[in-house]
Amino acid sequence: MLKKQQLIGPWAGLPVAWKDDLSFDETTYRSDVAACCAAHVHGVYTGGTTGEFYAQEFEDFKAITDATVRECRNGRTPVMIGCSSTHTLGVIRRARHAAERGADAIQVALPFWMEVPDSAVVEFFKAVSDSVPGMPMTIYETTRAKKVISLALHKQIHKAVPAVIGVKSNASTLGHTEAGCRALSRFYHVFVGENMWYKLGPAGAIGSCSSFIYQNPRVMLYVFDLRLQKKWRELNTWMDKYDHICAEGLKPMFTVGCEDSAIDRVLGLSAGFLKTSLRCRGPYPSCTKKHLVDFRAWLRKHHPEFLEL
Repeated sequence: MLKKQQLIGPWAGLPVAWKDDLSFDETTYRSDVAACCAAHVHGVYTGGTTGEFYAQEFEDFKAITDATVRECRNGRTPVMIGCSSTHTLGVIRRARHAAERGADAIQVALPFWMEVPDSAVVEFFKAVSDSVPGMPMTIYETTRAKKVISLALHKQIHKAVPAVIGVKSNASTLGHTEAGCRALSRFYHVFVGENMWYKLGPAGAIGSCSSFIYQNPRVMLYVFDLRLQKKWRELNTWMDKYDHICAEGLKPMFTVGCEDSAIDRVLGLSAGFLKTSLRCRGPYPSCTKKHLVDFRAWLRKHHPEFLEL
């Protein structure tokens, strides 16, 4: 089981490899997990937005979870499984399977089709935790859940659900602000986007469910070491590079409606570290081979260091 002090660093938030018929390509996916383990990432995570949890039936989830856990066990790397769903029983069903297969932790977002009222938030996380006794849990905070959890609610969760050891804070949530990150860091480990380590590292941010780690693990592990050593000026230089990649290098893909999993596949394939497919499950758009070729050319011109594995 994952301990709080182990929940640090860039965890590889992997996309799922799909075959041409959009069935699970276990062979390719397991090779990507194994590559991350061999690169000594701090942990492997799937079942978030990049892992397309929202586009998986339970049978898909089981196969992907089993493959992830087995490969991480082989590579002696901590593994966290995202278990989000549109309803409590759906989350519990996934959480129990992840626990039975030997995951080190689970990650859960609030159900997102209808907004969960304040009065039901603590009860939801407690019900999930009670279904998998002793399983460490992190909270996936995103405005896609239609709710931003307040500091007061986080304090109630912390008191009622001691299994929660961390929170993944995305844009416009509490932990994505300096004051909020500092407050949450008093009882959780806080993960934010990699490009926010310079701003939020001094407030306690200690890791990320990362896509840049599998664009180039050598570079990202070096950057995280700067965060640990509190070399803020040098870290800021790298944050500017990541911001430039997001704002300009990936812009053509964002412009045509590609997001999260589609973008992260291009990042992982850009230097050849991942072998995953470009395809996402519909109806969500996928990036094209031309996007990948153009992005590689852009990196070669502006940031060639990211292409050197």
